Amino acid sequence: MTLPSWRDWLFSAKAFLASMLALFVALSLDLPRPYWAMAAVYVVANPLAGATSSKGLYRALGTLLGASAAVFFVPLLVNAPELLSIVVALWTGTLLFISMLDRSSRSYVFMLAGYTLPLIALPSVGSPDTIFETALARSEEIVIGIICASIVSAVVFPISVRSALGQRIATWLDDAGGWATDILRGEGATPATPLKRQRLAADVSGLDLIISQLGYDAGSRDVVRHSRELRGRLLMLLPLFSSLADRLHALKTERETLPKDLICLLNEVADWLKLGAKSQAGDDAEKLTQRIERLRKGYPDRRWGDLLLSSALARLKEIVDLWQDCLTLRDEITSGKHPGPWRPAFRHREIVASNRHFDYALLALQAGAVVAGILIACAFWIFSGWQNGAGFVTMAAVACSFFAALDRPAPFITSMFIWCGISIVISFVYIFAILPMVNSYELLVLVFAPPFLLLGLMIPKPQFNMLAMLLTVNSASFIALQDRYTSDFTTFTNEAIAALAGIGFALVWTLISRPFGAELAAWRLVRAGWTDLAETAAGERRADHERLSGRILDRLGQLVPRLAVVEDRELKKVDGFAEVRIGFNVLMLQGERKGLHGASAASLSSVLCGIADLYHGRIAAGRALDPQYPLRQSIDDSLKIIALEDGTRGADSIDALVGLRRALFPDAAPPTSWQAAEAALQLLPLAAE
Repeated sequence: MTLPSWRDWLFSAKAFLASMLALFVALSLDLPRPYWAMAAVYVVANPLAGATSSKGLYRALGTLLGASAAVFFVPLLVNAPELLSIVVALWTGTLLFISMLDRSSRSYVFMLAGYTLPLIALPSVGSPDTIFETALARSEEIVIGIICASIVSAVVFPISVRSALGQRIATWLDDAGGWATDILRGEGATPATPLKRQRLAADVSGLDLIISQLGYDAGSRDVVRHSRELRGRLLMLLPLFSSLADRLHALKTERETLPKDLICLLNEVADWLKLGAKSQAGDDAEKLTQRIERLRKGYPDRRWGDLLLSSALARLKEIVDLWQDCLTLRDEITSGKHPGPWRPAFRHREIVASNRHFDYALLALQAGAVVAGILIACAFWIFSGWQNGAGFVTMAAVACSFFAALDRPAPFITSMFIWCGISIVISFVYIFAILPMVNSYELLVLVFAPPFLLLGLMIPKPQFNMLAMLLTVNSASFIALQDRYTSDFTTFTNEAIAALAGIGFALVWTLISRPFGAELAAWRLVRAGWTDLAETAAGERRADHERLSGRILDRLGQLVPRLAVVEDRELKKVDGFAEVRIGFNVLMLQGERKGLHGASAASLSSVLCGIADLYHGRIAAGRALDPQYPLRQSIDDSLKIIALEDGTRGADSIDALVGLRRALFPDAAPPTSWQAAEAALQLLPLAAE
């Protein structure tokens, strides 16, 4: 682990300042549980001002929603503990399910509202007449903490979400530029996309959370639209890179060596891409596109190799246009000025839509495990009559909810158990050794500074964020600071045992209810992709071009992190970008088939039926069956028929068929029937892929 930077120290100091301010305000107002205000600061604290504001708003909304539910349900069901347990479990699980459907920062509203109900309701079942005061106090104290955190974050050396987004974009463009350079110079021109390059799709998907926070940053609201435009173009670049790598590989296989003028052009584009990733957008893009067009016109023959070359140049032109758009948008976002209207250079096709893929069954299983766990914990509490059972159930609900969306939550719950134990030790030392000697607020701040400043250093680090936040919140909660010092060893011990028992139960229940890991989710993602392609080829999603591509790339972003941890050899074979290209070409053929007649239309129908059968077969077999010779022959026959019968009118269809052949049969020899059709190919199309 690297040493903390000055930015980490600045964040930790700001969070501590805000927490002490919240504690001071809560103590001054004589609120019953001022430590809730202190803990709330660390829950919403984020190095970015906009992220702190958005999480603060969502925490306030979630708390109010959960508190309102507690006020409604407890008086109504206090005499029916079994029914109250069912309501609490279903409420928590249902809102957790909704939160997993929303991948923006807004999802926190629903998850928090879910476990806030047991946090407030269960400890109050013994005195239901105080539920309103308890809910009101918690809401007031949490809102105080949120306000203090937001003010300090916005006033004391604020860090804009725009700057963080600019850094992420720069890193992504640098990585993508490296891949593009490898392709253009030959090192990365392979028919399959390496896993480390497929991870770029996951990186783009990770921009969603930052983009969703732009609207809460006063200096970043005006770039939300540009940021969404940029995200779509970044995603579109990825299958184009993959397609270009495939075409260049095919050309090298076909001709052994590329033409010198093409090599020169590829090197120039590579230099421009690498330079553009580190500097401002310039005027070189137009010059490069003109050179690409001139080179395309310099190859009048219509052999198989010429179509491959035409497709490669078409991809190259689209990449140049898209890259220019990305650089322009990046400069607009990071300039700090109000972005004005802009005219995109890339207008060849629809930008990838922001459609998402959701595995509703798997999400329901994850939420259902939480519901069942809470019900079992409540049953144990009811039948055992444990006085501190409310704390046991509450911590079980929190632990299950926090990590429900993960494929393997058990290791994280284990860490939570360990860190909770550490926070209990810290709290014990403070309650029984340090706080008895504190007689002023100033001295209180001084004794709290060492542990909370050190813990605050861990929150900005993604790998420690959740656990560091839980450690600070638990420490503040176990200390349970009031306006006057009180300590009870028995009460403290019972509450500590209940908390550890709740987390321990969540761990055991998770191991029982969710023994599977990332492999199940990965296979379900792959099968969902096959289903989409089968239905598209069968004609069920003809008008779904951008939505289909958006779903495929979103699935790829979810799949890549899982491929890095699974050992399944079949999964390791998956090239998500190849399937995106197949989807693009299938949609193109579905659209072009309407304009063709007779044998040409019939041949396309045969190809599409073959592709649908291939993916239906993969779904039935549960593995990636290789496409067979009849499908390749069907594609070759369609190429010949359309070239002879429809000429220029079938240009896009021929181009899509070429793309399908390369994606499905990258190692196959050129079509044997192609020589007979060469004379009829009076076209040089933009590839459909």
